[in-house]
Amino acid sequence: MPLRTIYFVGLDLGQKQDPTAIAVVEWREYAGAWDAVAFNHRMETSLSLRHLERIPLGTPYPEVVYQVGCTMRSRQLADAERRHLVVDGTGVGPAVVDLLRQEDLQSKLWSVTITGGDTERYADEYYRVPKRDLVVGLQVLMQQGGLQIAEGMKEGATLVKEMAEMRVKISGSGNEKFGAWRSGEHDDLVLAVALACWGVRKTAPRVRRPQMRLV
Repeated sequence: MPLRTIYFVGLDLGQKQDPTAIAVVEWREYAGAWDAVAFNHRMETSLSLRHLERIPLGTPYPEVVYQVGCTMRSRQLADAERRHLVVDGTGVGPAVVDLLRQEDLQSKLWSVTITGGDTERYADEYYRVPKRDLVVGLQVLMQQGGLQIAEGMKEGATLVKEMAEMRVKISGSGNEKFGAWRSGEHDDLVLAVALACWGVRKTAPRVRRPQMRLV
């Protein structure tokens, strides 16, 4: 049985051409193998993608807020010690963030503006996070086997395809720009999961020599 469970929900808000995506990542702490020197169990952690969905294009933002609220208050998340909602506040995001703040989400809300810069900053209740940090952070996590994706998960195969389509482009000014390399492709699922995992990196309790276990 886990000692602690924390959920991180990533919300990438779509616009006219891109759907909205919701990702639920579960962080759990376990008592692992017995450490005879410390005379205690070693603490281990697991990280699992438990839910992934796209909200259809054209869905009004109040309906999006309602669906997010249902997710945050769902039975699936009810056993958590804490819940965090990490929202993409770029573009039309601030208006939706304001609506979310009015909801009884029973969670901590993190507002993130995704930028093309190279330094993370915080101002006026918003984190400005480079897209590169989000994407590369998720890529490294998946390559190291640190994030388990539940078998048969709806949109799971689409997420893997989106990850494979991600490329970095160098602009004329020398700045990096991450995104799908083919015209018409989306990156909403990648960003929703990346936002949730960014929340893990920012807030999840750290244990001595943590080990990411697959569950």
